[in-house]
Amino acid sequence: MAYGPGAGVLALRDVDLDVAPGTAVGLVGESGSGKSTLALAALRFLPGDGRVVRGRVELGGVALDGLSSAALRDLWRRRVRLVPQDPLASLNPSLTVGRQVAEGLAGDPAGRDGEGTAGASPRGDRARDAVRALLASVGLADAARVAASYPHQLSGGMQQRVAIAMALGGAPELLVMDEPTTNLDVTTEATVLDLVRDLRERHGTAVLYVSHSLAVVARTCDRVAVLYAGELVEDAPVAELYRRPLHPYTRGLLDSLPRVGQDRRAEPLRPIEGRIPEAHARPPGCVFADRCPVAIERCHAERPALDDAAPGRRVRCHRWPEIAAGTLDPRRPAEPPARAHDALAPDGDAPALSVRSLSKRYPLARGAWAALRRRPARAVRALEDASLEVWRGRTLGLVGESGSGKSTLARCVVGLTVPTAGEVALAGARLAPRLEHRYRARLGELQMVFQNSGEALNPYLTVGESLARPLRRLAGARSGGEIEARVRSLLEAVHLPAAFAARVPGELSGGEQQRVAIARALATEPCVLVFDESVSGLDVSVQAGILDLLTRLQDERHGAYAFISHDLAVVAYLADDIAVMHLGRVVESGPASAVLRPPYHPYTEALLSAVPTLDPDGQAERVRLTGDAPSPVDLPPGCPFHTRCPRSLGELCEREAPPWRRDASGKTVACHIPLEELVTAQVPLFADAGDAGAGPAAEGAAP
Repeated sequence: MAYGPGAGVLALRDVDLDVAPGTAVGLVGESGSGKSTLALAALRFLPGDGRVVRGRVELGGVALDGLSSAALRDLWRRRVRLVPQDPLASLNPSLTVGRQVAEGLAGDPAGRDGEGTAGASPRGDRARDAVRALLASVGLADAARVAASYPHQLSGGMQQRVAIAMALGGAPELLVMDEPTTNLDVTTEATVLDLVRDLRERHGTAVLYVSHSLAVVARTCDRVAVLYAGELVEDAPVAELYRRPLHPYTRGLLDSLPRVGQDRRAEPLRPIEGRIPEAHARPPGCVFADRCPVAIERCHAERPALDDAAPGRRVRCHRWPEIAAGTLDPRRPAEPPARAHDALAPDGDAPALSVRSLSKRYPLARGAWAALRRRPARAVRALEDASLEVWRGRTLGLVGESGSGKSTLARCVVGLTVPTAGEVALAGARLAPRLEHRYRARLGELQMVFQNSGEALNPYLTVGESLARPLRRLAGARSGGEIEARVRSLLEAVHLPAAFAARVPGELSGGEQQRVAIARALATEPCVLVFDESVSGLDVSVQAGILDLLTRLQDERHGAYAFISHDLAVVAYLADDIAVMHLGRVVESGPASAVLRPPYHPYTEALLSAVPTLDPDGQAERVRLTGDAPSPVDLPPGCPFHTRCPRSLGELCEREAPPWRRDASGKTVACHIPLEELVTAQVPLFADAGDAGAGPAAEGAAP
């Protein structure tokens, strides 16, 4: 049991957990449930105002409670490793990445190749090669450049991969991973999970995997421990828990996750209503009683015990015997489906948003020697001839790995980045490339919701002031009464009480902040909303509420959404159309149900095969990408994907740009392989992604 921040606040209560050598235990629950506190307590790495007041932590039979500071440092160096949630805060800003990774290798008794003495660090060329191999193993292209870089010179996803490489380098006895893949795309995430599995099998490493992604835990772990408000409420083998959860909270978490092929209007998600109680205000009975759909009077008055429901399975619930017997359904009643919506018919004669041949290049500075020799200037090709359309009443999902150009495209669309070539049109009218050159009326018709709502909202303005600003500047509202009424209406639209207008962002949860950001974007009644990773950092229950909110708002207002995410399950749930991007290019696009079934572009096939599902026994066979990802500075000739493509045709793909091929569903694929051959070679990855539909019909069509 641990004390959290502040005096006398119990962050954890009576948590018992075992992680056997060579196994992985997933720790799941909402933010504030105590997952990270438990992980840090297990490492004896609690902050200064946190301490263990009862119970003990053992590693290999040795109690950690009485170890000195020197002994703990040696333990952290040699036997345990932590992958933190915030990589930038854990990396030394004054040291290069390569030097920091090399320091991590010092804890490997075998020097990673079975040679050397205990604790010996590889040195010289051997150290450099080991560091580069580790960085490459977590999907970092151009490992030499990354090793020579400082942390601030890398993106957030690259920083996370560096932190993972540092942890994997020492072959530890215990590996604690705190939300390690939240900001990674699915292919990199799958690669990292493969590395963790290999570490377990080769070295018998025990893994404590903290995550809010139940699908990742299903793919990675042997057991799952569910925490809520600092208490262990369910603990079971992964297959048993996912097949038949016995606690209503576990059932609620599973019902909050979208499935690929799930119809968002006919079968909306079931988010958990309410909020997790504060550590200083836990109820006297069951901590979940106030949010539980099947709570009875006993649940509010008496705290349940942690019962042995079956061998190797524990649950803390008064009503678990009824749930296990099948006489009680712990699921929250489903919301009525949204109004009928014809998602197959675009609305209007012209798309709400069209992007035509958009390109963006970032020139690189030439050195003096290159300039004297008159070498041509080099540039990062962030976008290359990208085209797409978004129609009113529909959602376009943009997917692809990190560095594929999704966010660059979004910034070019809203005018935050000036494209090198191409154009953006809103309802058929061309937009000026620069934001400051666009008419004020146009600014209100195109709005963006950013990934980090906490940074996007001014911390010194109240919610009401943040919402009033666009109403006054872009929507033409003048009188105080009109603005106040419209602020209340906006808060009501995103299901927040009017009293929130007086609060500042710091007084809101992450999900509430994101709802305020959406309300601010809706203030000008835009015809197009762009969402850039807007739900990626949210708890699954909060995410479910936001996704269903977006669906209802779109049905009510008939707006067009461009939704960017690295979570393909979320995109598949929300999107009517999907565009797949690779190295700045759109390589496949079409109706969502068509993109989710063969024929796939080989890159799309690899992305979809890496999507973890909630069925531990039904994970798709992964299409593993080998070879190095090309640098956006030096793209290869021919198809840019041919260096990693498992279906490459050799010289043809290496020499010539791929043609566009179109099938009867309207899906377009940029690939040399005929669609008929792709259909024959590929298997459906998701059985419920849509009807089989018509086969290939026409080729050579423009996207």
